[in-house]
Amino acid sequence: MTTPGKLTTELRDKAFRWIADDVEDGARAELQQVLANAMGGAPGAVEELADRMAGPLEFGTAGLRGPVRAGPNGMNTAVVTRTTAGVATWLTASGHAGRTVVVGRDARHGSAAFATAAAEVLAAAGFAVRVLPGPLPTPVLAFAVSELGAAAGIQVTASHNPPQDNGYKLYDETGAQIVPPADHAIEAAIKAAPAAISVPRHPVPPSLSDEVLDAYLAKVAALPVGTSRDLRVAATALHGVGADVLTKALNRAGFTDVHLVDEQSTPDPDFPTVSFPNPEEPGATDLVLALASRVEADLAIALDPDADRCAIGVREPGGAWRMLRGDETGVLLGAHILSTKDFPDPLVATTIVSSSMLGEVAKAAGARYAETLTGFKWLVRAGDGLVFAYEEALGLCVNPDFVRDKDGIAAAVAACDLAATLKAAGRSPLDSLDELSTRHGVHLTDQVSLRVTDLKVRAKLMASLRAEPPATLAGTGVAAEDLLPDADVLRLSGGGLRVVIRPSGTEPKLKSYLQVVEPVAGDLAAARTAARAKLAALRTDVEALLTE
Repeated sequence: MTTPGKLTTELRDKAFRWIADDVEDGARAELQQVLANAMGGAPGAVEELADRMAGPLEFGTAGLRGPVRAGPNGMNTAVVTRTTAGVATWLTASGHAGRTVVVGRDARHGSAAFATAAAEVLAAAGFAVRVLPGPLPTPVLAFAVSELGAAAGIQVTASHNPPQDNGYKLYDETGAQIVPPADHAIEAAIKAAPAAISVPRHPVPPSLSDEVLDAYLAKVAALPVGTSRDLRVAATALHGVGADVLTKALNRAGFTDVHLVDEQSTPDPDFPTVSFPNPEEPGATDLVLALASRVEADLAIALDPDADRCAIGVREPGGAWRMLRGDETGVLLGAHILSTKDFPDPLVATTIVSSSMLGEVAKAAGARYAETLTGFKWLVRAGDGLVFAYEEALGLCVNPDFVRDKDGIAAAVAACDLAATLKAAGRSPLDSLDELSTRHGVHLTDQVSLRVTDLKVRAKLMASLRAEPPATLAGTGVAAEDLLPDADVLRLSGGGLRVVIRPSGTEPKLKSYLQVVEPVAGDLAAARTAARAKLAALRTDVEALLTE
């Protein structure tokens, strides 16, 4: 173990070995400088070196994600090279040797170099590599895997992470993100891979033409079922790669009155106008809502940087604009799809932490309903006949027949179809939400999170809650359901309320998802007031629960 401020021989030698085995001059020089600082006793340098060498980054079902920096505990060409060598070994062992693999990327720092490295490693391993033309949304990569009959797809992206991060997302031959035990097999293959400098790399053929993108856009453009296209849209890509594809998709679908937030429409890896490029974050959608108000739009759309998530903004009766919660958008689009398309024995799905209203909507429509663990890797595997899936974190899949993942572009087109249809009838999305609440009860959701510096605190709290779960919350009796061993999740429910508690898979947090359901006995406003009061009481109790 490294003593704070003291450079051990073990850490120094580990850094020297990584530097010698790196494949990129800039990364070698970067780590050499950090090592030199540590050897020279610069304040904090030993701790920084230890952090960089603490890797490798863990490869899970979401692939890799981490800061762009030199060293095994960062996103860099050497890490991507070894990771791809592991993926190639796994694919070969799975019987896919020589098959097509598609590689795509976003426009973050390092993405172009990382995508090239991944493609070259796969080519050297004997795979037929197809590289997407330039930075494109993640859903296009997911589509391309199925469209080209590929064995796998790799998208270099950190989605909505901060600017300093990048990532590596892997899709299997079904066009969906991988699930266990594939991640464990790949991680073992990565550990067994040689040093990056010893991994063979071959040049790859030129990038694909726009043929795959055109095929994707054609399918997305065919999603609307309504006939009205009278809709003014304000939209933002939050400096990501979605603006051009979104505009083309909307135009092809007939929605041509589209206004983009100019400052956020060109890909920029520094994300200069937002502190955190996630439409869920406070302030991230301020510019698009201001634009919507200025141009008197009917709908606002915000994509995350890789355009797999979509947030919707609406104008309230008083004229102010607000973003819908993920659960609100999910239920609206789910109800729209079930009411406007004729499917044989359809299935809709959401996660155990999302609003349960979709289940009531499905029951009324004669459709099947499923709840899965969090993540689209599970949602798209919810069962046969899936026609719609969503998760509360702005993930929407309105097109599982050709993209087996969340798709912000397709969701935006479907939302415009819904809004235009409602507008033609003199109604709004909020009117539709009111009708759904009147019919199925007011469903309100919220989150309470505890951030920890020591992950042992998180584990201790979960163990304590399992040993002695509360008997009441917000004055209502609740029963506990433990989802172990399938998932580290505890669910508390009863009397129209539900709390789901789980450790975050990507952040040092213990997260709890709250829901209250209040039946409507004629007066929707009164039911909403009662639901808000119950939710506030529930939040207070859960906050106390997570600090004990």
